[in-house]
Amino acid sequence: MSKNLGNIIEYFSEKYPKPESALNFMTPFQLLIATIMSAQTTDVQVNKVTEKLFNKFEEPKDFAKLSYEELEKEIKSIGLYKNKSKYIIKSSKMIINEYSNEVPKSRKKLMNLPGVGRKTANVVLANAFKQNTIAVDTHVFRVANRLGLVNTDKTDQVEKTLMEVVPENYWSKFHHWLIFHGREVCKARNPDCQGCALKSYCNYYQNQIKGG
Repeated sequence: MSKNLGNIIEYFSEKYPKPESALNFMTPFQLLIATIMSAQTTDVQVNKVTEKLFNKFEEPKDFAKLSYEELEKEIKSIGLYKNKSKYIIKSSKMIINEYSNEVPKSRKKLMNLPGVGRKTANVVLANAFKQNTIAVDTHVFRVANRLGLVNTDKTDQVEKTLMEVVPENYWSKFHHWLIFHGREVCKARNPDCQGCALKSYCNYYQNQIKGG
């Protein structure tokens, strides 16, 4: 492990000692539904919707019996709600019919579900089943590249490289840490580089800000 990475982990460990998903959920199924809805939508907005949604519908069977139109009305404040309604209902039926009413604990089986890509699968594995994974969203992609931990424009390569350089016992934490840092400090536009505690270890700051 490089000295810079060690310093980054030390900083994050102190700032975010117990990182957890910002999505509210009680069961693996609820996390799956919330994560499907979170694509191109903020976690804050998803939580507003699921607070009411999960009081009405809790299990796969509750969603499986809904029509697309019925679910669309419940989640219409979420981006891409029409497609997400189809994914949620189809996934609920598949969980009932093919996975014995249980959210699968393997990435391959999760990614067989409609609307579930690698990122969503990794989020569920990490947060619902405590498996070591690194889910790459826009924050993870951006911050990892800026810090110089990776140097790629391919999402799958970001995940692969982070898994190679970050100790496995930190994978899930590191995913959350990069998200929190991306939301609070290392924003897509106007990142707070001057106020960032990691600027000494950051390629973006050293090359674009300090050097530029």
